[in-house]
Amino acid sequence: MTLTDWIGFSGVSILVAAYFLNLINVIQKESIAYLLANTCGAAIACFASYLLHYWPFIVLEGCWTAVSLTALVRFQMRKGPAA
Repeated sequence: MTLTDWIGFSGVSILVAAYFLNLINVIQKESIAYLLANTCGAAIACFASYLLHYWPFIVLEGCWTAVSLTALVRFQMRKGPAA
């Protein structure tokens, strides 16, 4: 496997792990852990797709990153500033 493969594998593994942990009720979809995992996993997978020049997945993972990042920002705004 190439470095690009490992990068993509890492990103997808984070996404799948977050989804699985949500399915078995270990983390909730509104939790910071889930939102961070989705944002980071999608961004890493997007980067790997960019390295491969594979546009369909660049768009998919880029959108996933943007949506997850938006949810993460909203979560932080609801929570308020850190004390």
